[in-house]
Amino acid sequence: MATNTQDQQSQAGRHQEVGHKSLLQSDALYQYILETSVYPREPEPMKELRELTAKHPWNLMTTSADEGQFLNMLLKLINAKNTMEIGVYTGYSLLATALAIPDDGKILAMDVNRENYELGLPVIQKAGVAHKIDFKEGPALPVLDQLVEDEKNHGSFDFIFVDADKDNYLNYHKRLIELVKVGGLIGYDNTLWNGSVVAPPDAPLRKYVRYYRDFVMELNKALAVDPRIEICMLPVGDGITLCRRVK
Repeated sequence: MATNTQDQQSQAGRHQEVGHKSLLQSDALYQYILETSVYPREPEPMKELRELTAKHPWNLMTTSADEGQFLNMLLKLINAKNTMEIGVYTGYSLLATALAIPDDGKILAMDVNRENYELGLPVIQKAGVAHKIDFKEGPALPVLDQLVEDEKNHGSFDFIFVDADKDNYLNYHKRLIELVKVGGLIGYDNTLWNGSVVAPPDAPLRKYVRYYRDFVMELNKALAVDPRIEICMLPVGDGITLCRRVK
C-alpha cells in the first residue's frame, strides 16, 4: 500500500498534460527555477512581452522564459553579432537575442505571420532594439536558397535559432549548415517535442504533437550522425539542440 501511495503522489506531481512547456517532473520545481533564477533577472521588456503573449490564443508557441534567459546568456558568451531566427511568433526569443547582441548587431528574422510579430513589435521598439531586426514575412526556404546562392553569405552567421515548422527542420539544416560560420551555433527548438519522443504508441498525444513527432525524431537522428557538427541536446523549455559547426 505504501508503494502505491508513493506512486500516486509521484504521478500527482508530474505534468498531467502533454504539451506543458517544461519537461521537468513537477510544476513546483519548474516554478522554483522561474521564481529564483529567471523572473528576478528578466529584463523589463521581456517581462512585458511575455505577459502580453500569455493573453494570445496561441501562447503555447512562445519560447519559455527560462529558455529566453538561456539564449540571452548564450549569445553573450559566444559574442554573436550576425544572427538569424526562423519562426518568430510575437518575438520573445527575438527580443532576447536583440538585447544580447551589440548595438550594430543584426537579426534576419523570418515568419509566415507578420500580425503576430507586430503584436510584440511595440515592446521591441520601446526597448530600443528594433533597428537590429530585418523581418521578412513568408516561408523561410526561398530566402535561405537566395542566401546560399551568394557565396559571400556562406559562413557569415554567428548564431541561428530555429523554432518553426518541424517538417522542414531537415530542409533548413541542409541550408543553414552552409550559412553558419565554423565555430558558430545553430539552435533547434522543440527537439524533445513535449516529451513525445519517448512516448509509447498508444500515448494520448494531441494531434499536432503526434503528427510532428516523427519529423522531430528524424531530425534528432540526422544531427546525431552529422560529421560537420558537434551537438548538445538540453532539456530546457521543450528541448533545444545546439549544433556547433566544426567543418
